[in-house]
Amino acid sequence: MKIVHTEASCGWGGQEIRILEEARGLAARGHEVQLLCAPESRILQEAPRFGVTATALPIARKRLPGFFAMRRWLAANPVDVINTHSSTDSWLAALACKTLAKAPVIVRTRHISAPVSLNPSTRWLYLGATKHIVTTGEALRQTLIEVNGYPSEVLTSVPTGIDPERYSPGDRGAARQALEKSGIAADGPLLAIVSTLRSWKGHVYLLEALAGMPGIKLLVVGEGPYQPTIEQKVAELGLQDRVFLVGQQQDVVPWMRAADVFVLPSYANEGVPQAVLQAMMTGLPVVSTTVGAIAEAVDDRVTGRLVPPREVEALRAALTALLADPQQARGMGAAGRERALARFSRNAMLDRMEAIFSRAAAGN
Repeated sequence: MKIVHTEASCGWGGQEIRILEEARGLAARGHEVQLLCAPESRILQEAPRFGVTATALPIARKRLPGFFAMRRWLAANPVDVINTHSSTDSWLAALACKTLAKAPVIVRTRHISAPVSLNPSTRWLYLGATKHIVTTGEALRQTLIEVNGYPSEVLTSVPTGIDPERYSPGDRGAARQALEKSGIAADGPLLAIVSTLRSWKGHVYLLEALAGMPGIKLLVVGEGPYQPTIEQKVAELGLQDRVFLVGQQQDVVPWMRAADVFVLPSYANEGVPQAVLQAMMTGLPVVSTTVGAIAEAVDDRVTGRLVPPREVEALRAALTALLADPQQARGMGAAGRERALARFSRNAMLDRMEAIFSRAAAGN
């Protein structure tokens, strides 16, 4: 098949990484896969690292230049399927296809749990212009069925898949020695959070929990617009010697291997977060929240702990309990890897997306 992904987002996080991983995986299976994205986007810069062909179009905003650019590209480059990912590129692709005599089908991937508008135009976008809708978690799919009234047959949940060979348990001691060499004192209990630095990822609540956990240290991996707020909170709470903001890392595995527990206290917008699945595949117990579709990955008290969002005391209690019982934590980590292998492998994601694209292109 000829498949083109569109992405209007200029940011960088799990959504963009999934697009590139999926594109790379399906290209390796013999499909012709390309990406259309904004010239100022991070995903355009990263695409060559994944071996994905990317073309820059002015699609970061819902404007006429983006519509005409999308239409011209599709007219000159016939494809079987368009996989759209954000609101803006979905609208531009839908309107462009509406004006083409021989338009490809559209598959929309919905990555986050933010509400979808109930207005008629949005309903047309999802049901009239789109052949099939993919969500990154079953909870997101059920919301579109129950709240938006979308028919279940046009919706499929396909969580992000993780490569079990790349994300695997390793030598924690060696990982910590590497941190020591880079100037990070990694002695004692160590937590890790890997995410784009955005408000809804819950970093502030994690820092407040950490303030009541003497001697516990935290690795903060990632970058994003919320970094100044996080840095201010670290200083306000006097945590400068226990919190290490290490920035964006192309390879997060060594950072995860160095930790005792992975934590992601998100309070909004999540499907099944990639970082949670990566941590599980790496053999870490996970402390997270009941937001979005996280509970589809983390089995409470089996592979980690789930707490209500924005509840600092509950978060602190869950983290403290796991750190106080290393044997239980290791058992949860091992159970998490088994669950990730069974439900969230990269090949399973590629199999399901390949089948969806094939059916959509065939008109089924």
